[in-house]
Amino acid sequence: MKDIHSDISVAVAIENATLSADNTPAAIDLLGYDAAEIILAIGVGGITFSGTNKIEFKLTHSDDDSTYTAVELKDVLGVTSVGDGGIIKSLTSAHATAAAYRYGYKGGKRYLKLLADFSGTHGTGTPIAGLVLKGEGQDNPQANQA
Repeated sequence: MKDIHSDISVAVAIENATLSADNTPAAIDLLGYDAAEIILAIGVGGITFSGTNKIEFKLTHSDDDSTYTAVELKDVLGVTSVGDGGIIKSLTSAHATAAAYRYGYKGGKRYLKLLADFSGTHGTGTPIAGLVLKGEGQDNPQANQA
């Protein structure tokens, strides 16, 4: 078995919580890493999502942690399109089972932010967590995070 443990570290982009409104995105600094993978863990939808009552996950990036712009299709792996504002995942229909999704980032900027953008009415929250796996560190092995 090969070791990836020594080559990656993990940052929290969206704290594990049951959300019914937008999160405050944390800036994820990729300095010292040559790869990043965004992981979304989404529980059973608190509501039945629709085109009006929805959650859109928006990924933005920045060189200076001040001016963020939406990612484009050329910046992300694992998607066939990126919506306005950097939408990499939309919940617009029933989400009856928990699932995990992953997206590769290849945009080349230093900072990332991930927003769970809620639209409409969400009387019951949806369990959500977002992580960024920072990989191909330039100073391996990476410190343990246990």
